[in-house]
Amino acid sequence: MLRLPWFEHRAPRSVAEAAAILASEGPRAMLIAGGTDLLPNMKRRHQAPQVLVSLGGVNELRNFSNGDGTSFGAALTLSQVAGNPKTPAALRHAAVQVATPHIRNMGTLGGNLCLDTRCTYYNQTYEWRKAIDFCLKKDGTICWVATASKRCVAVSSTDTAPALIALNAAVTLVSSAGEREVKVEDLYRNDGIEYLSRRPDEILTQVRVPAGWKSTYWKLRRRGSFDFPILGVAAALRFNSSNEIEEARLALGAVASRPFLVEKAGEFLKGKKLTDEVIAEAAAMVANRAKLMDNTDMDLHWCKEVVDDFVGYALRELRGDDMRDTRLRIARQVP
Repeated sequence: MLRLPWFEHRAPRSVAEAAAILASEGPRAMLIAGGTDLLPNMKRRHQAPQVLVSLGGVNELRNFSNGDGTSFGAALTLSQVAGNPKTPAALRHAAVQVATPHIRNMGTLGGNLCLDTRCTYYNQTYEWRKAIDFCLKKDGTICWVATASKRCVAVSSTDTAPALIALNAAVTLVSSAGEREVKVEDLYRNDGIEYLSRRPDEILTQVRVPAGWKSTYWKLRRRGSFDFPILGVAAALRFNSSNEIEEARLALGAVASRPFLVEKAGEFLKGKKLTDEVIAEAAAMVANRAKLMDNTDMDLHWCKEVVDDFVGYALRELRGDDMRDTRLRIARQVP
C-alpha cells in the first residue's frame, strides 16, 4: 500500500488568507482542492509538500455567474460544471468526460486546469522510477522518451484546458501581491516540468468564458470512461446570418506538454461555410500540428492517424450533423 508522507494541513476561509499562507510558507506549501491528482502524486513521491493549503473552505471560489459571458469559481467541482445548463458545450463535454463520477464529484475546475503532466516513465511508484535511475521530470537527468532531449516531454492531460482555450477563456490568478488575468492559452508552457505560467504563490480563483460561441469537445481514450485523454480536440465557432464562419478557434490537448490553439486552421475557416471539403482541409491543418510522443497510451502511429478524424467529428457536429452515434461508438471502443 502506498502511504502519504507527513504534512501539515491549513484550512483558510478566504482567498486572501490562503494567499498569505502561500507567501509565508514559500516552496514548502502547495494548494489542495479536490486532491484527486495531488494526493496520488504525493503517494508516489512525485511531490512532497510539507504544508497543504486546503481551498475546501473558501466559499468565494464556488461562485457562478452568467451575464455577459459565464464566470466559474475555480473550486466548483467538475460535476457541478458539467451539470450546469449554462455551461458552454465544449466545457460541459470536457468536464463530463474527466475520469469517473466519483472523481468528478471531488475534482475541481481549477484543479483540472493545473493538472500535472503525465508520462509512462513518470507516473510510477518511487521504487519503479528508482529502478530506471528516475527520469528528467523528477530526480533524474534523462528523458527516457527522447533521450537526446534537454526538455521534459511529459504530456498535458487536462480535458478542460483545450475546451477553454477554444472558447477564448481567461483565468484570474491571485497572490498576496495582487491579482492578474491570463488567457487560458497563456497559462501553459511547452515544458513537461515547468508547464504552468502560474507562480507557486498564486491561486487560480476564477474562469471567465465569453458568450456567443458554438462549441464542442471530442476526446480519445482507451476506455470510454475513466482514462486520461490520448487526444483532445476542442472547437468553437461564431457564425453570421449567412451561416458563414466569422471567427474560429480550434485547440488540441494531450499531444504535447501544453494544450494549444491551432491558429492557422482558425484563420483558414474564417469567411467559409463548413462544406465537407473545408472540413477536410481544416482537419489536415490541425493534424499537422499534433506531434505526439510515445509516452502515454495506445499505438503512437494510430493515434496520429486519427487526429484529423476527430477534428472532422467536431466540425461536422458544429455544422449541425447528428454525431451521437459516432460519440457512442468511440465511447465503447476498446482497441
